[in-house]
Amino acid sequence: MTLVNAVPQRQGAVGPRAAGLPDGCLALAELAGHVLGRPVHHVRQTRSLSEVDAGVANRAVLTGANRAAQLAALEAPGGPVLTIGGDCGVELVPIGVARFRYGPGLGVAWFDAHADLNTASTSPSGAFHGMVLRSLFGEGDPEFAADPALEPGHAVLAGTRVFDPEERAAVSRGLVVESFDALAGVDKLYVHVDLDVLDPGEFPGLNCPEPAGWTIERLVAELDALAAFDVVGAGITECVGTSREVEVLEPVLAAVGRLLVSGKPG
Repeated sequence: MTLVNAVPQRQGAVGPRAAGLPDGCLALAELAGHVLGRPVHHVRQTRSLSEVDAGVANRAVLTGANRAAQLAALEAPGGPVLTIGGDCGVELVPIGVARFRYGPGLGVAWFDAHADLNTASTSPSGAFHGMVLRSLFGEGDPEFAADPALEPGHAVLAGTRVFDPEERAAVSRGLVVESFDALAGVDKLYVHVDLDVLDPGEFPGLNCPEPAGWTIERLVAELDALAAFDVVGAGITECVGTSREVEVLEPVLAAVGRLLVSGKPG
């Protein structure tokens, strides 16, 4: 039975719309509860900010109370977990917990306009949401690096169209792949959806909109194509939309819900 966690963190993002992430998270989580017919568990996150430390904005908040609350919420889930963020940094904990529970065969489908493969030393912004996938491979800042880490090649980028130079280098050395056909050795899958994979014309409530994105119909089709995988968790992040604006995302939530209830046994 799917557990829905609302994690209204905003400190992993910096920028003009980041302050809207908590309210966007709550609006999307309310819709998710309605679409999936599940109660929503609200994971308390502070809205306080802290200084840039060792190249990471809001490090003290991210590694303190916010992380502890997420870990506590995942101590004993009764089934697959849908995490509604907040910024992409909220994915560090649930994917890290999934890697611990399911072993080295865990893979990640990363639907995102951005690769999120920077480190503190290469990030142009210092925002952790642009470092989280790299951290899940156990690289970068040791205070964020996952242990155990994802196996190289066990994450696939989908809909990604913005790369910094270091991120492109990480792809070139095989840390991630850019096609599901290249995703080998994976027996469990976590599905991450940063809503900026969508075109801004499809959904205006994006924290970091990028042109030339997907339609909602395309995203739903791509999610439905993952039905052959055993999907053990999912996350949807980076929403700054209002309760009215998020209504167009109902098909996306339904598609994610189908994946979480139809995973292969075993």
